[in-house]
Amino acid sequence: MKISIIGCGYVGTVTGVCFASFGHDIVFYDIDEKKLDLLARGESPIYEPSLEDLIQKNRQRLVTTSDLTAAVRDTDITFICVGTPSRDDGSIDLTYILSAGATIGKALRETPDFHPVIVKSTVFPGSTEGPIRSALEEASGKQAFVDFGLGSNPEFLREGNAVHDFCVPDRIVLGAGDARTMRALGDLYASFACPKIETSIRTAEMIKYTSNAFLATKISFANEIGNLAKKLGIDAEEVFAGVGLDNRIGPAFFRTGIGFGGSCFPKDVRALIAGAGDHHETLQILHAALRVNEDQPLKLVQLLQAHIPDLKGRRIGILGLAFKPDTDDIRESRAIPVIRALLDAGAVVVAYDPLAMESFSKIFPEIEYAPSAQAVLTADAVLITTEWEEFERLNYSGTTVIDGRRIAAASKTADIYEGVCW
Repeated sequence: MKISIIGCGYVGTVTGVCFASFGHDIVFYDIDEKKLDLLARGESPIYEPSLEDLIQKNRQRLVTTSDLTAAVRDTDITFICVGTPSRDDGSIDLTYILSAGATIGKALRETPDFHPVIVKSTVFPGSTEGPIRSALEEASGKQAFVDFGLGSNPEFLREGNAVHDFCVPDRIVLGAGDARTMRALGDLYASFACPKIETSIRTAEMIKYTSNAFLATKISFANEIGNLAKKLGIDAEEVFAGVGLDNRIGPAFFRTGIGFGGSCFPKDVRALIAGAGDHHETLQILHAALRVNEDQPLKLVQLLQAHIPDLKGRRIGILGLAFKPDTDDIRESRAIPVIRALLDAGAVVVAYDPLAMESFSKIFPEIEYAPSAQAVLTADAVLITTEWEEFERLNYSGTTVIDGRRIAAASKTADIYEGVCW
């Protein structure tokens, strides 16, 4: 099948390259010429382990274009993978996806055959059949579900594991409003052996939001229990090892620490809350999950101040700036509120991350960036905010460590060690 991918960010690049590895021909489109140039040279516009190797192996199946009309006209199916950022009130901004929809609609005028348009971007339930459908129909002069297809195929990609998650998924969700689009999606994913859910477009959209909201809530719940367990002299890891063996609950995402960040969980929970508000529903559990997550990283600073009450002029090290290991993504990184609190207290901050220092320096140009993790250990105290594997190889002797990510080497070798929930 020949597939056009609209948007070469995280989701679009991974989706297109992985589809190519399954034998499909891909046409990438993006308004950012730099991303297209990188892909054309066989390089990845994003950091993701093993993705660039996959690009090199499938270069003959990957084409780039700055002509969106041609991308749609010359392919069998189109995936919309553009960003849906948050507005100030937490709701999603559909500006990019509606702009893409209008241009795709113009291309559909020149497409005589039935052409499915699949939304892979994360949108609130009703968005695809509402404003996105309207943009496509108005620009094309055609009717969705009759003259062209419309569907939803949400992604469940973890940064740092995205290639594996695409190629070996635990489930695939296919939402369509007509039989031809569902058949096209079924054919596209025919070789995948995992469970496949065929459902309505709105249900597919809701599955995505509900999955992320539940996982985010599970993390906040674990942290609330972990905060109490620490005060009771209990290690929360042992608690959740026991709780997770209940097959009604499961062990995943019960790792206590300083909370969740990234491009998905915070944004999607806020969007679900905002969208529910438009329908006069208050999602109280999700409001609480966000409050816990906002407070949790600041517990690092509170624990630090139990050892160093006055932080003014003290040199405090930060290990980890990315929101999680194996990515350079700093969106909603838990290091951000920690560093802000340290600076507000007058501390001098020195930080290290294997991948994220360049992008982080755009937010905090005033802090010092160390050449290595070892160099951070000369600070008066060290806070660990991302669980990079290399931090397990450090010797923390002579150091005061406040750990937000449970680095075993720190707990064994630091002179003074405290974990957030242990």
